[in-house]
Amino acid sequence: MDRLKVALLMEEQGLVPLFFHSDIEICKQVLKACYDGGARLLEFTNRGLFAHEIFSELSKYVRADLPEMVLGVGSVTDAATASMYMQCGASFVVTPALREDIALCCNRRKILWSPGCGSLTEICRAEELGCEIVKLFPGSIYGPKFIKSIKGPQPWTKVMPTGGVAPTQENLQTWFDAGATCVGMGSKLISKDLVREAKFEDLSKLVANTLKLITSIRNR
Repeated sequence: MDRLKVALLMEEQGLVPLFFHSDIEICKQVLKACYDGGARLLEFTNRGLFAHEIFSELSKYVRADLPEMVLGVGSVTDAATASMYMQCGASFVVTPALREDIALCCNRRKILWSPGCGSLTEICRAEELGCEIVKLFPGSIYGPKFIKSIKGPQPWTKVMPTGGVAPTQENLQTWFDAGATCVGMGSKLISKDLVREAKFEDLSKLVANTLKLITSIRNR
């Protein structure tokens, strides 16, 4: 899927779940649970050796069994890794920091990339390099006030805070009221307890409830 369609889907859904596990079967069950809960985007976090092999299998699984799911990759720190994941089917690339080599690599393939930024200067440079949605990372450090402040001089900037986001009315409302375009959510959504205890139906319900909360907050 090209980057503009992915950007529109991120904005429409408002939520990008983040997840990694070394067991491919558990990954499939988490993906299916998120899909059943209504999520149509998921960011697989690049962690450890052979993570790309797990992603490659997940990509094939999504294409065969979850056709509406858009699968991307996060925690990418160099262009070579970005290229490898794109070859494995990644529809978007998320990075913890602003890396211009990754920007060039993704733009060449017209794949959405979302760099982690922590200053208005970094955000401006990311946008000059073609970034559609900037990742605010770590969101827990900067907080919603950071987004509200930068939206003053730059109302066109689209921000996805990651880290410090929780699936509660109070937390989500704070972020979206400040001007967040969407939010990235990892362990607060796909918790270790739910995964360890194989409570995938509960995960589906939590994802569905989170999406409903986001819609409700936006439509106030």
